[in-house]
Amino acid sequence: MDLIEQIDGKPRNLLPGDGVVHYYGPVMAQLEADQYFNVLMREIPWQHDEAIIFGKKIITQRKVAWYADQPFSYTYSKTTKTALPWVPVLSKLKEIVQSESGETYNACLLNLYHDGSEGMAWHSDGEKDLKRNGAIGSLSLGAPRQFSFKHKKTKETVSQILAHGSLLIMKGTTQTHWLHRLPPTKTVHTPRVNLTFRTIAT
Repeated sequence: MDLIEQIDGKPRNLLPGDGVVHYYGPVMAQLEADQYFNVLMREIPWQHDEAIIFGKKIITQRKVAWYADQPFSYTYSKTTKTALPWVPVLSKLKEIVQSESGETYNACLLNLYHDGSEGMAWHSDGEKDLKRNGAIGSLSLGAPRQFSFKHKKTKETVSQILAHGSLLIMKGTTQTHWLHRLPPTKTVHTPRVNLTFRTIAT
């Protein structure tokens, strides 16, 4: 189901239970969001993502980049990436996300979806490298896309359209009890950049 984004300017928990997801809506003006999107598209050294699925190496159309306070190694989908040092545009965006959410982060995984044909299958961000029950701040720039959650036991689903320049925060036991995905769509023909700010356990 689609839920109201915000009421009285205060984020509400999108989930009925077993976790906390706050959708803040746009946290910057459209012109500012446009500028950040253009800088990221131009300056980030995007690379195709890799995953090991059923023992076979898969190269995705989606592109990624990984940044952090330190050259952390981060393993997901049975592949390992080493973080690059922050660049000014990412440091500024991290400040915005931290200020809005009241959380702190030491790393960021960026995803570039060229159009609606590219998405992300059901998964949870429960990698051992991440701080347990730590907050994950998801900043969206570019094409609006639907983002969905599915409870691991009840199979109940919740969906939210993520607008250009918007922020969504997942925290608490969300990763334990819920899966999430970015479903593909035939109606989106422009790119989206998603920045997921997270905390690597040290």
